[in-house]
Amino acid sequence: MFTNVNYNFDFAGVYEYKQKFIDGFIITIFISFFALLLSFIIGLFFAYASNSKLIILRFFSRFYIELIRGTPLLVQILIFFYVFAASLGLENRYLIGIVMLAIFSGAYVCEIIRGAIQSIDYEQYEAAKSLGMSEYQMYRYIIFPQAFKRMLPALTGQFASIIKDSSLLSIISINEFTMNAQEVNAYTYSTLESYIPLAFGYLLLTYPISFYTSTLEKNIK
Repeated sequence: MFTNVNYNFDFAGVYEYKQKFIDGFIITIFISFFALLLSFIIGLFFAYASNSKLIILRFFSRFYIELIRGTPLLVQILIFFYVFAASLGLENRYLIGIVMLAIFSGAYVCEIIRGAIQSIDYEQYEAAKSLGMSEYQMYRYIIFPQAFKRMLPALTGQFASIIKDSSLLSIISINEFTMNAQEVNAYTYSTLESYIPLAFGYLLLTYPISFYTSTLEKNIK
C-alpha cells in the first residue's frame, strides 16, 4: 500500500527549529497541568452542586453542563477571549487558556464523578448511616473510595483530552506545541517533518497519564 508513496523526508531544515518545538512542548505541559488540576476542582464542585438540596445550585450545575457540552470548545475559546476577557480587561492569554480549558473539561469531569458516585449501591449509604457517620464521613470513607476506582478510566481519557485540546489555543495566539509546529511548517514548507514530531510529542504527554492511572487502578483495593 505504501510502495507508491513518493515522499522524501528531510528533517534537516526542521531540526534547525528544534528549540521552537521544545518551547512549545514546555508551554503545553504548563497549560495542561494547571488546566487538569483546575478542571478536577471545578468537576468536584459541580458534581456536589448537581446533587445539592438547593434547587438553585442544581439548576446552575445543569445549565453549566449542558451549555459547555452542547457547544464546541473552539467557539467557547473565541467568545471567552474576545468578549468576556476583553470586557474584564484580562490580557494574559496563558491564564485565559488555562481557565477556558478547565471550564470546558470540568463539565465532563463533573459528569464522570457524578456517575461514579451514583453507581454505588444504595445499601452502602444505608450502612454508613446505620454506623452513625456524618455525610462527610460517609463520602470520605465509604462512597468516594469506591467511586474513585470506577471513575479512573474515564478520568484518564478526559485528562488526555485536555492535553490534546490545548492545541486549539493556537487560535488566540498562544505559542503552544501545535502553533509552534505550524510556524515551523510555514518556515520550512516541510509539512510531515513538522507534524510527525508533534504527534510523538502529544503521545509522550498522554501515555504517562494512561500508564500511571492504570497502575493506580490495579493498586486500589
